[in-house]
Amino acid sequence: MNKNYRPETKCIQSGWQPKNGEPRVLPIYQSTTFKYETSDQMGRLFDLEDEGYFYSRLQNPTNDAVASKIADLEGGVAAMLTSSGQAANFFAIFNICSAGDHVVSSSTIYGGTHNLLAVTLKKLGISSTFINPDASEEEIAAAFQPNTKILFAETIANPALVVLDIEKFAKIAHSQGVPLIVDNTFATPINCRPFEWGADIVTHSTTKYMDGHAVSLGGCIVDSGNFDWDAHADKFPGLTEPDDSYHGITYTEKFGKAAYITKATVQLMRDLGSVQSPNNAFLLNIGLETLHLRVPRHCENAQAVAEFLESNDKVAWVNYPGLKSNKYYDLAKKYMPTGTCGVISFGLKGGREVTPGFMDSLELAAIVTHVADARTSVLHPASHTHRQMNDEQLAEAGVDPALIRLSVGIENVQDIIADLQQALDKI
Repeated sequence: MNKNYRPETKCIQSGWQPKNGEPRVLPIYQSTTFKYETSDQMGRLFDLEDEGYFYSRLQNPTNDAVASKIADLEGGVAAMLTSSGQAANFFAIFNICSAGDHVVSSSTIYGGTHNLLAVTLKKLGISSTFINPDASEEEIAAAFQPNTKILFAETIANPALVVLDIEKFAKIAHSQGVPLIVDNTFATPINCRPFEWGADIVTHSTTKYMDGHAVSLGGCIVDSGNFDWDAHADKFPGLTEPDDSYHGITYTEKFGKAAYITKATVQLMRDLGSVQSPNNAFLLNIGLETLHLRVPRHCENAQAVAEFLESNDKVAWVNYPGLKSNKYYDLAKKYMPTGTCGVISFGLKGGREVTPGFMDSLELAAIVTHVADARTSVLHPASHTHRQMNDEQLAEAGVDPALIRLSVGIENVQDIIADLQQALDKI
């Protein structure tokens, strides 16, 4: 695909390039395995000497086309689809971390990701230190240890809506000789391309805006190809030293800029699974084709709703980076000048006590454990996605116990506002 094409064109055209007589639309390669004429051909695939398909847990033509499209949209060299956004973040970290290693992470990240780092990876011997993303460079750098391998954050934090200073984080990571991994789920490459600001690896829960219709779970890891693993070879032996499970292949030597994604595919996906189904990848691709149309509408609607809530006397506070009153307004304009996302957080003057009644009174907006699809939805993180956290942990994650997360859909915005108004009137 022509790198000079704009995102709108890439959403439609990138990834699947049919040859003469092939289907115009990306087909679903719904097959677990693929046939070859000779034993030697198959053997060379297992030795990573030839490119091709032999088992869908590792690679599948439908998945690869969609991964290629996302890599193209982000400006990366390669990508890998996973079964969910959680799997993407786990694989992105575990690909270069092992027992005894350490991660520095923004504290204001999605509750599930916080738990992955603080609890599950800890059981595997990988420790984490959580830092305030608004802290100074010196304070964040002080959290690094000799065994730190990653700096991790979200472009727009879920649900705290903290906007990441990507350049600051990239500078810190690179000064410590580690990559910056950024979850870009909320912004999407339509609104922000973290690689252009120094990030090295990007992850997505494709379940959200990329799918856009709440029909298929999925995740994606994209590598910029910019981090020099060999320059820090002692930190990343999994990439820079021979892999005994593949006859001594050294990924950086054999695959160059594609080393990171190749290892994630042929080693982690081989051993751990968590592959996205071809059917889900097909559905994801349909969503990607309209991503450039939906994201601006989400942002336009969210801006109007945020302004409505900010002016309502029953609302205590509103957090949306598109509001001039927001502390992240200038940072959002720098990194996401065309818009941030369709998610708003706010609190009611009655606090947590009146929140359930307000939510139960909504008619158009649905209470669901989801965010960032075409339909307006609402959630109370302290009772739902962040339920495992105590008040201290909620505060560290930037989640007020009264916080309501409103994912503004692409319905008529006046209907969304009317629904909110009638529910507010019942408080």
